Amino acid sequence: MSSRASRKEQIRVARELRARQQRRRRTRLVTAVAVGVLLAAGLTGYAVYAAQRVGDDFAVPASATSDRAGLRVGDGPVTVEIYLDFLCPACRAFEAEAGTTIERLVDEGRITLVYHPVAILDRYSSNAYSSRSAAGAGCAADAGKLAGYVTALYADQPAEGGPGHSDERIADLAAGAGIPREPFAQCLREGRYADWVTQVTHAMGEQRVTGTPTVVVDGERLARPSAASLTAAVEAV
Repeated sequence: MSSRASRKEQIRVARELRARQQRRRRTRLVTAVAVGVLLAAGLTGYAVYAAQRVGDDFAVPASATSDRAGLRVGDGPVTVEIYLDFLCPACRAFEAEAGTTIERLVDEGRITLVYHPVAILDRYSSNAYSSRSAAGAGCAADAGKLAGYVTALYADQPAEGGPGHSDERIADLAAGAGIPREPFAQCLREGRYADWVTQVTHAMGEQRVTGTPTVVVDGERLARPSAASLTAAVEAV
């Protein structure tokens, strides 16, 4: 074989070797991507599965809504949902301004009120007041005195940035709202509805609710919650 032919053969062999190497690299890349996609899908599926498992394992107040993310008061034709945190100053202001109107609409049978007691302000107290007071709402609902509990806690709201009320103080406020103290205190101390509050707060995010108070009337959020805007929205429905 001539030297020229030998060089051509060497070039051909080298080209074939490079082509095989490139094919192997592409195969490895495609395989790695596929494995990554499957792993991500598997992790997502497991996260959904785990969330569903957690959702089956917590105590729920008797008056909870069918999705277990709220507490029903009344049985009127228009649904009014209120997302509230018991440490939220704006929630306190809304309760002071609109509480009487809300109570009237419930008593007149015009609305079904759904409270969503959430815990988004725990970082502003040294003892997780938002979570504990929200769990207490479930205890108050079991006693049939949720509206009175809401009014009582906002009337004596602790300041942000310090210690929230102790369980004993929350129980005292509940008793002042006509709730039998000892059953309520036991429910609160044992954290009966602590996991439920976590679920309600998680559901708030799923509904893209980002702050409190948020008021929703028949599926429509009020831009500026007030007694007047709430009444107008109910009448419009």
